Amino acid sequence: VGEMAEMQKSEKSSIRSVIILICIALCIRGYAYFPELVESTYTSWFYPVISRLLRTSFGWLSFSMGDLLYGITIAYILWRTAQWIKKNHENKWSKAFSKSAFLKVIRIALILYIIFNILWGLNYNRTGIHGQLKFTREKYSVKDLVEINHLLLKQVNECKETILRKNISYPSKKILFLKTSAAFSQASKKYPFLQYTHTSVKPSLFSLMGNYFGISGYYNPFTGEAQVNTDVPEFLQPYIACHEVSHQLGYAKENEANFAGFIAAISSADTCFMYAAYFDVFMYANRNLYGADSVKAKQLLTRLHPAVKDDISTLKAYYRKYENPVEPLFRWVYGKYLQANDQPSGMITYSEVVADLIAWYKQNGKLSG
Repeated sequence: VGEMAEMQKSEKSSIRSVIILICIALCIRGYAYFPELVESTYTSWFYPVISRLLRTSFGWLSFSMGDLLYGITIAYILWRTAQWIKKNHENKWSKAFSKSAFLKVIRIALILYIIFNILWGLNYNRTGIHGQLKFTREKYSVKDLVEINHLLLKQVNECKETILRKNISYPSKKILFLKTSAAFSQASKKYPFLQYTHTSVKPSLFSLMGNYFGISGYYNPFTGEAQVNTDVPEFLQPYIACHEVSHQLGYAKENEANFAGFIAAISSADTCFMYAAYFDVFMYANRNLYGADSVKAKQLLTRLHPAVKDDISTLKAYYRKYENPVEPLFRWVYGKYLQANDQPSGMITYSEVVADLIAWYKQNGKLSG
């Protein structure tokens, strides 16, 4: 009887804690419905403090603490799952145990959701870089797409020619991350909101696994570290690093991280950074144009510098090497995650940087309005 009473008391306590956590989660969701409030309070005031604290705490480590924690967590989940399967096989499940396990899973999920949003996730609901740069992203025309393709094509070719003419080598991992910080420092002279301090950019411990899942880099909101998959072709790594640092600065949406990373990379005095940014966004812009005018898109591709075409071939070979049936599933799951976080286009959100660039270049008079 005493044991039964204790179990009932524990169950009531678990239900009470779940209800409290649900209320907190609902408050967070309610707060997120006001982007201007999120921008002026969370993004502009609270988040910079917590992000610098995280980068200061883990940035000095030579390895990724976030990757290590993820590895331990995955191993623990697999171990616990194996235990539960074993109990089920031995018919040791009970109604009380099942209910307790369910409440525990719900409680852990709610706690992670709350921590995730407090540490970074609310940035999905900010007004974003468009407000900071004071431009509105509008629907663009085929003419706009052709113009942006021409502009980016010119920049890609010029950067590649400079790299070849000066025989510029790609930097080591350590130098790459130092130059990434320097790129943001340079960009912040014109755009103060891109100021980046307390560097915490590292090679991912899971680069090999990332190759198979199609992950070129990611930001860990629980440790504030930016991870770069250093197995990706080296000519793309500078822009990947800039993209991940943009996440660190609070640009959660993928198109905004692409855009902020682009501004930082082209502000750099390093041609490798400029080339990586122009190359990546040109590929986005050309794919978008292909959907509207495939003939014109193909014509523009033929005008690329031969060495740029070689890089495209290298990138395609990289993707073919790690092609597997799991990646499409992972991309689908990640697309659903993006949709759940105010990015209805899912994986296509990355290519929406083209709309940002068109609006920005028009604002600066580099494209016809």
